[in-house]
Amino acid sequence: MTITINPKNKKELTKIKAVLKAIEVDFIEEPYDKNFVEKIHKSRQEIMKGDTKKIALDELWK
Repeated sequence: MTITINPKNKKELTKIKAVLKAIEVDFIEEPYDKNFVEKIHKSRQEIMKGDTKKIALDELWK
């Protein structure tokens, strides 16, 4: 099972890690990829504007 938590700052991150350790929940801390997040935000905005491209199913994996 995976849970994604996005703390707003280092103070929140420290508290979250302390809670997880206290209740003995294993966790992996991964670096934040700002470029990837920006691409996701851009894609969501394009979808909301209807700026999408329809691709035929048989063309999808070519």
